[in-house]
Amino acid sequence: MRAEAIDFRHAEPHRKVDSFSHLRLSDIGSLSEVLALLDRLREGEPEAGFLCTLDDVGQCCYTSGHAGDGDRIRFDCGEVDFDDPLAVHAWEAGRLEHVAAQLQKPQLQSSWDEVAGTLDAGDEDIRALLAMNRDPDAVLDKVVYVQRLPVARDDLLIAGLPNGYFTCDWDVFQNHAVIRHLHQRYAYRFFGIGASWLGFVREQVLQADQADRLAAELRRLYGQADASAQDAVWRELSSTFQRSRVLLLGYTENFAG
Repeated sequence: MRAEAIDFRHAEPHRKVDSFSHLRLSDIGSLSEVLALLDRLREGEPEAGFLCTLDDVGQCCYTSGHAGDGDRIRFDCGEVDFDDPLAVHAWEAGRLEHVAAQLQKPQLQSSWDEVAGTLDAGDEDIRALLAMNRDPDAVLDKVVYVQRLPVARDDLLIAGLPNGYFTCDWDVFQNHAVIRHLHQRYAYRFFGIGASWLGFVREQVLQADQADRLAAELRRLYGQADASAQDAVWRELSSTFQRSRVLLLGYTENFAG
């Protein structure tokens, strides 16, 4: 895997997410390589948070830009000289702080129960959920960007790349509710976001009872509690959670692609 450092003060030959972009990764062999790098970064700078991009970086950044214009997280501090990288970074730092603060306001937050059933996930999506968790390497784009973010907790990393734009998708606050619940209930840490997928990892694989409980909760989350035709898929997902530390969840309409 090739890791190239990014310095927002200098012109870059490649596209980047924003001025918090820290590394550009290419020639990636596996998601495990990326996660190992994120672990090293976190150990070296425990005061910072690190978020990586997942599927379709271009589309992810595009929809994030629109999601950032939502009424609850829009940040406006006047005119910005976009030819001045220091001015841009100051504006983006203010936006990050604002979005993180908005996500923590109880009156704006969604709960897991409120999110459950709001995504129109069909059988094809649930099969895609199983396929992606069986082969988590497939969630990566050819190029991955890692942001270095000054946030207090891992759940707030989504403030660095807020997403959930279209009305049929989970919005930023719904995604944050899912992130919070998975951390509090199952000790999953949020590490990445793409155009359609959220990425989580935990220290150890789930035990059988935990995996069954998570599968049941996800089945309800995706509005599939009564879909008996998918019983085998959910059983296999539970087994997958007992073999892999990684959890990948689609958050957009037709995330099967």
